[in-house]
Amino acid sequence: MSGQLERCEREWHEMEGQFQELQETHRIYRQKLDELTALQTLCSSSISKQKTRLKDLKHTLQRLYLNLVLGNVNVTLLSNQAKFAYKDEYEKFKLYLTIILLLGAVACRFVLYYRVTDELFNFLLVWYYCTLTIRESILISNGSRIKGWWVSHHYVSTFLSGVMLTWPNGLIYQKFRDQFLAFSIFQSCVQFLQYYYQRGCLYRLRALGERNHLDLTKASSPGCGGASPSFCLFCSVATSGSSTMQ
Repeated sequence: MSGQLERCEREWHEMEGQFQELQETHRIYRQKLDELTALQTLCSSSISKQKTRLKDLKHTLQRLYLNLVLGNVNVTLLSNQAKFAYKDEYEKFKLYLTIILLLGAVACRFVLYYRVTDELFNFLLVWYYCTLTIRESILISNGSRIKGWWVSHHYVSTFLSGVMLTWPNGLIYQKFRDQFLAFSIFQSCVQFLQYYYQRGCLYRLRALGERNHLDLTKASSPGCGGASPSFCLFCSVATSGSSTMQ
């Protein structure tokens, strides 16, 4: 009997020691959990602040760009009707210039084989994309939810169109010219067709209350993400060149 009591007492002391260790482990766990919660709160707060600062920086850069281009002009549209009218003018501008660029590409590709006509066509592309970036910056300043990649690719397209404009006439240019103009024709046709398709979709989404009145139709072609002929064709040439070198 005394042996069993001693064994029970020994086990009780062992269990008491394990319980003390468990309490200490639980205390450390609660401490680490509190530290983790504090770190999560700090990270969430920092991320929110960074998002706010990035948003403010984006608007500041947009305003700076407009000030550099337009000067100290107030581009804020006061009424929703004025905002929608400006957005509608932006859409019509894209449509009309798409038709003009289509006709210009057809003329340069099949009728006019002069360097001066190519330069006029490329200058029109530069002016078109510069104007798009200005109009899109004004729309963003007035609350339009244009995606950053959409505006950024227009800046890139402006630069690449400038490269086409200043490209010296030569054998390489003549080889690239026909591909560029053929792709321009294809791109303009796709943009023209998708403009009417996406305008109908956007109208229905606005009627259902799922889209803002300042949302845009993105006349984008499959596989190019709405990129310009210069952007897509330069990428394709770069890709084919790198694959040839491998």
